[in-house]
Amino acid sequence: MTTQIIKNTVVTLDYNVTDPDGQVVDAGREPIIYLHGGYDDIFPRIEEELHEKKAGDTIRVKLQPDEAFGDYDAELVQIEPRKDFPKELEVGMQFEGAPEGSDDEDFIVYRVTEIADDKVVLDGNHPLAGMALIFTCTVTAVRPASAEEIEHGHVHGEDGEGHTCH
Repeated sequence: MTTQIIKNTVVTLDYNVTDPDGQVVDAGREPIIYLHGGYDDIFPRIEEELHEKKAGDTIRVKLQPDEAFGDYDAELVQIEPRKDFPKELEVGMQFEGAPEGSDDEDFIVYRVTEIADDKVVLDGNHPLAGMALIFTCTVTAVRPASAEEIEHGHVHGEDGEGHTCH
């Protein structure tokens, strides 16, 4: 029996992501496995395009920034004193913090994008923010979700492996 992708099915995808010029942004070394049906496990536009597809089907979806990782927000870039950071500091390292002027509970991840003399530039934007992206996905498997997966709103690994529900 060929299972279609419908609400409450677990979908496995081989995928890759490029920018509009064809440059690979994510080679998709690991498959995406998600629970289909509005659980926010995957971008809504991709989920929409995959609806009612079957194993073996391939889709290609161009996402605008607002459909993917959002527009680039210059206000999420901060310059901080170098002395506030560990001695071992490299571009690409990540730190969690609250944006200036926000509630202390609004933590986001900042990446170090530049280190100069006595200053460090931190960027709270996702590295792909502001980019249009082209997702090419091939459905490799579709199965009905378990009652527990539906209740929890996400996929559980084989024999509950990787299960991190609280």
